[in-house]
Amino acid sequence: MRFTSEQHLDDGLRERAFAIGEIPGILWSPLSASPSAAAPLVLLGHPPLGLHRMYPRLVARARRAAADGFASATIELPGSGDRPRWPAAEQARADLRRTVTAGRRVGDEVVDALVLPLVERAVPEWQAALDALLSLPEIGGPVGYSGGVISIGVRLAVVEPRVSAAVLFAGSFVPRAILEQARQVTIPLHVLLQWDDEANDRQSALDLFDAFGSTAKTLHANMGGHTGVPEFAGEAAARFLTRHLR
Repeated sequence: MRFTSEQHLDDGLRERAFAIGEIPGILWSPLSASPSAAAPLVLLGHPPLGLHRMYPRLVARARRAAADGFASATIELPGSGDRPRWPAAEQARADLRRTVTAGRRVGDEVVDALVLPLVERAVPEWQAALDALLSLPEIGGPVGYSGGVISIGVRLAVVEPRVSAAVLFAGSFVPRAILEQARQVTIPLHVLLQWDDEANDRQSALDLFDAFGSTAKTLHANMGGHTGVPEFAGEAAARFLTRHLR
């Protein structure tokens, strides 16, 4: 892990860009974080649209996390942003667009090709990032995950014992294999669902929530489209993380 830049934002938030091999990322931490007062860590998940495009939303979430005393970090997903192109992923997205534009149902084959290879590549990279982040003296546990792609969050909750709670954004297609793995998830969960999300299969999201093996799970559903998450829903998610990471 090497840091490539550092700046202090105007509300006492320290922002450091880093790289682990070819994987870029960003770490935000409150200035109060120190070896004697290590901050819990929240991993900020996001769709594969590139960190530059997602930055305004990510830094807003990081500011809220820092206000609650947490450090937060994110990494660029495979094939996104400035990372090398991933032709298979581009083809899968093109197939999805053609299916949706034609008004046809998005079948399992299209969903699997779109999501499963991304999960297989991204989750080990998140784990490598977690190894590096937790080696910093000012960053400690426990660790939470917050965001999407929801299938990445599910797989990470299954295979990574250091993640002790998760806020999952139900805004992406879910392969049947991930639905089955959800039964192995036992950590506390807070799932955000936009009821009229044009990019999401609502029933698939409800089936996924039902499948989770966690006994402490909450579904927070609101009317509105994909980008219409109300502010109070974000506040509820932040309170959930505070309860489980403090």
